[in-house]
Amino acid sequence: MKWCIVWPDMINIAVIGYGYWGPNIVRNLALLSGVRISWICDMNPKVLADIPRQYPTIKTTKNTDDIFNDKKTDAVIIATPPKTHFSLAKAAFDAGKHVLVEKPMTTTSIEAKTLIKLAHTKKKTLMVDHTFLYTPAVRKLKEIIAHGTLGRVFYVDSVRTNLGLFQKDSNVVEDLAVHDFSIMDYLFSGKPISIAATGMNHQDLKQETVAYITAHYPTDLFLHCHVSWLSPIKIRRMIIVGTKKMVVYDDMEPSEKIRIYDKSVTVTHDLRMGYRSGAVIIPKLGVQEALSGVVSEFVRAIRTNKPPLTGGTQGALVVHCVEAATKSLRSGGKAIKVS
Repeated sequence: MKWCIVWPDMINIAVIGYGYWGPNIVRNLALLSGVRISWICDMNPKVLADIPRQYPTIKTTKNTDDIFNDKKTDAVIIATPPKTHFSLAKAAFDAGKHVLVEKPMTTTSIEAKTLIKLAHTKKKTLMVDHTFLYTPAVRKLKEIIAHGTLGRVFYVDSVRTNLGLFQKDSNVVEDLAVHDFSIMDYLFSGKPISIAATGMNHQDLKQETVAYITAHYPTDLFLHCHVSWLSPIKIRRMIIVGTKKMVVYDDMEPSEKIRIYDKSVTVTHDLRMGYRSGAVIIPKLGVQEALSGVVSEFVRAIRTNKPPLTGGTQGALVVHCVEAATKSLRSGGKAIKVS
């Protein structure tokens, strides 16, 4: 009997935007089998001039129409400023392409809903790069919570700060808090009931650079999130408190990113507090670059015609949360209902 190996059809993917995140996307795409990078598009001619030295087979252009008019290109990855996401994604769908777009998916909920409808009508994949959901650490958090290790989770405290990167067309909520909203949706599968936020507007940038966000979720789950572009140190830390145990997730740790604390507080009928403190467990985590998981999931979704982990629905929810937080920021901290 002769065996015949049938290789899957090659998927041709173009990358639009080769600034801060684009080179990382291309590097991870280049490692995938069955994938060819057909185009790299960027408005900066100096950036395009350097690409052939590292990737001599990839075509470059300043004009996105070259990509949209190329019938051999199956999909596009959009790594451009947030205000351009909607128009580029819409044009890609109109051209019959699958779309992976950087966070946030769009700048408004209306735009997000429009893209979801377009993807459905065109029967194409719509995916958002919510990067942290593809890290071994956040996957482990999901496992810990699902197994009931922490008991009932009622409080999450998150700090996400660094000095910059300042952005002209988005505020610190759109830049950093999107990660917290996407992680909360992934871990607890639910949207918040209401969101309130206070913060500081940087006069020169005319954007919020510091924000303190509180979000109330069903089942009395509470999130407090501090995001800032004005911190002398970079912090990426989340504390998850349950009735049985507590977890500290510190993404800045090189290896021991998760620590499970066997600690809890109990209240007796006569209002006396009881404190329990046990061992600290540091689970072993796998090693994988998050962006490798992102592009692999995009290709899997295209090949199988099944929804990606971070599809349009998840992207739209995060956009809605960001909208509510920004609205609260600009209305003196008023709580905004998330409909």
